[in-house]
Amino acid sequence: MQYTYLGRSGMKVSKLCLGTMNFGVSTEEKEAFRIMDAALDAGINYFDTANNYGWGENAGLTEKIIGKWFAQGGNRREKVVLATKMHEKMFEPVYGPNDEPGLSAYKIRHHLEDSLRRLQTDHVEIYMMHHIDRHTSWEEIWPAFENANYQGKIDYVGSSNFPGWALAEAQSHAKSRNFLGIIVEQHKYNLNCRLPELEVLPAAKRYGIGVVPWSPLDGGLLGGNALNPAKNSRSNQNKERAEKQRHQLEQYSDLCKEIGEREDTVALAWLLANPAVDAPIIGVRTAEQLEKSLRAVEVKLNDEILGHLDNIFPGPGGQAPEAYAW
Repeated sequence: MQYTYLGRSGMKVSKLCLGTMNFGVSTEEKEAFRIMDAALDAGINYFDTANNYGWGENAGLTEKIIGKWFAQGGNRREKVVLATKMHEKMFEPVYGPNDEPGLSAYKIRHHLEDSLRRLQTDHVEIYMMHHIDRHTSWEEIWPAFENANYQGKIDYVGSSNFPGWALAEAQSHAKSRNFLGIIVEQHKYNLNCRLPELEVLPAAKRYGIGVVPWSPLDGGLLGGNALNPAKNSRSNQNKERAEKQRHQLEQYSDLCKEIGEREDTVALAWLLANPAVDAPIIGVRTAEQLEKSLRAVEVKLNDEILGHLDNIFPGPGGQAPEAYAW
């Protein structure tokens, strides 16, 4: 496994991040334990989760599974750089109207305590804002995170689904408070979704924010089975999208065969070839899928292959405004 500093922090994480969104949903607890053990054995130390994973009435289930895994001991907790997220509404309205989506100081405090309890830990390395909050000001948000940091409950703050302007605004307010601010932005980014190249990636680079792409295979579209999904597989969900992009996906598949690599491996390797990317999230459902994903770290795509991929999946043309103006 290869490691990198996460954003401008002094903390090192593996170049692949284990996503846990499937735990408790399509992956049972026993298999989730197997995946997490296999991830550590492979050198993956960066785990990502969120308080609402498990979804609906089972929101929080994923964190509980991770907490049970930590409770087995064996230095599991000590070996993991753990990120969890808050912003979304949980199923049970424990806090009434204050449980609506958002980043209020009230919600940050309460939901952090809830996550720590489910995760059976006294701290998380990275506490993430799952989405922007257009109502709550940074004058309220930053003191809440600073307090959690001061108490030793969080080491760093991260964001997810933030536009470039929000990253700039957040960092400006953090700097005025002599606070480190955001060290990592988790964003949808893959060969088939390259809009972040316009403003999010340039903003992240400017402010020393690491980029951790979610949905690196675009929900399975770039996984290799979208055009010929197995019966009852998740790829069936992409059938209509795949048909619309059949020509592109066939070109992509042919290129992958030409270089002798799986489609999912190439999709991950393409992200890892971008210096703006710290670690794509691999949301595996089985330990076997995890094993196959490890190959991506070893694959180096040359300029010719990267050029072919640009032709198949054109980006926005660079960063704003040059991508669409002078």
